[in-house]
Amino acid sequence: FGFSGWDIALLVFWGPIGFAPCFFFMWLMDKKGLRVTVLLTSSLMVLGAGLRCVPVSDLEIRKKLIHGGQLLNGLAGPTVMNAAPFLSTTWFSPDERATATAIASLLNYLGSAAAFLVGPLVVPPPNGTAHLLARGSTQHIKDRIEAVLYAEFGMVSLIFSAALAYFPSRPPFPPSVAAASQRLSYRRSFCRLLSNFRFLMIALAYAIPLGVFSGWSGVLDLILTPIHVSQVDAGWIGFWSIVGGCVVGIAMARFADFIRGMLKFILLLLLSGATLASTWFTLTCLTTVTHLPLTTATLYTSCILLGIFLNSSVPIFFELFVETVYPVPEGISCGVVTFLSNVFMGVLLFFLTFYHTEFSWFNWCLPGSCLLSLLLILCFRESYDRLYLDVVVSV
Repeated sequence: FGFSGWDIALLVFWGPIGFAPCFFFMWLMDKKGLRVTVLLTSSLMVLGAGLRCVPVSDLEIRKKLIHGGQLLNGLAGPTVMNAAPFLSTTWFSPDERATATAIASLLNYLGSAAAFLVGPLVVPPPNGTAHLLARGSTQHIKDRIEAVLYAEFGMVSLIFSAALAYFPSRPPFPPSVAAASQRLSYRRSFCRLLSNFRFLMIALAYAIPLGVFSGWSGVLDLILTPIHVSQVDAGWIGFWSIVGGCVVGIAMARFADFIRGMLKFILLLLLSGATLASTWFTLTCLTTVTHLPLTTATLYTSCILLGIFLNSSVPIFFELFVETVYPVPEGISCGVVTFLSNVFMGVLLFFLTFYHTEFSWFNWCLPGSCLLSLLLILCFRESYDRLYLDVVVSV
């Protein structure tokens, strides 16, 4: 389709741009519940996936339709990223909430893991089809790309149909005292969040490294190309880092459900590991300076460990946000931090659209952001207001 490196960065950039109306989706979730919000979100995904499939012969028009589809898909991001804690509080008891948050939030990451595999495995890279390009024919690659786009359109249409058929906003009876309690209004919630210094600390501790990592992983194949790593290897690295993060994240959340009051300790362990792994990867890429061995094994190990530590921290952060600012509604507190995360991701990708020929500066952002987050969590004083209400009132 004639996409340049700038176009590739812009395609990823539509994700954080789609978070611009994030506050509207927070309000919708708080006032109208999950069903209305999920139906609107999934309809945006269907429309976005459909735009990318419109068979237009003019490449310029086709390129605009694909970018428009990516923007609509980005508009669905606020609900997908923010709804997990609200869902777990509404439907699950206190000893199941962290696990439910982990499963609901990390399944989104499994979709990203599948994308790392589907692209390289279904669509052959141009350098692997030189005999086709030599004859001036790229029809085979175009057909494979079309197959992926149509398959994604079918999948999101199926999800929308299922949600339309049955997706209740809440259970018949609340599973806990916190689920049945009155929450702050939309305006008072924002005043509470902006005046809570502890919340701002952990919001930055989440937003900075996760925003940097999301932007970095979105262009991982471009980052690894200068060190002669193929897009297939880059796809496998991204796949295993996300899958590992999902498995470890659910395990950590289950541990947090069994032994309550350990969220800060778990985050300290995960962020320490992320700092070490990102530093290892960055120094490995500077092999001419550090003389560290640059092998497939070291790249796989450092990238996968980084993904495991950061991805598995997401549900733990979400639970800590909700506990810290309760009775602020879950969708609002988590919406603010994911908005901040996408702001940092958007700033990085904005610079990437101008400086996309050399990536060492992007790699150094990873250990710096992880170290800053670790220091913020060390200074954070944790509290468990929602859990205290459930335990005391239930007793």
